[in-house]
Amino acid sequence: MKVLVTVASKHGTAREIGKTIAEELENAGLEVELKNPEEVYSLDDYGAVVIGSAVYLTRWMDEATDFCRRFSSQLRHIPIWAFSVGLSGVPHDKVQDPSRVGPVLLNIEPKGYVTFPGRLDPSQLSLRERTVARLGGAVEGDFRDEQMIRDWAKQMIKEIKK
Repeated sequence: MKVLVTVASKHGTAREIGKTIAEELENAGLEVELKNPEEVYSLDDYGAVVIGSAVYLTRWMDEATDFCRRFSSQLRHIPIWAFSVGLSGVPHDKVQDPSRVGPVLLNIEPKGYVTFPGRLDPSQLSLRERTVARLGGAVEGDFRDEQMIRDWAKQMIKEIKK
């Protein structure tokens, strides 16, 4: 089965998480294509889709929401999984509300959804982004959990191979 992993990423963290997921899927013997959402023109060749996006001000990036809009009718008939990346420094025991990402997730009805903690490196941010991060109390550091990412991908693989 061919799986599309498509990720909207501004500073690279979401893309790196997408690469980890793609690697895990490939290790399980699946054929995987990793693409930016704006590079996808058809879903005809895919048996499953994984879509992810960095989150800014509680919203997915425009590229990811546009992808979901463009392929909304097809996404209802293909198994899909979705992930968000952001909210660095959020304690692991605090549940994040996926509806804050926007109605995009409600429209595509993913089989699974997760928010992965990201990385905050102020040197990569614009002045506006640094200001928003500071005002929002974001914590500098790398909070990615590779085992959490791989475990989520392994759960997905079990569903795909049923």
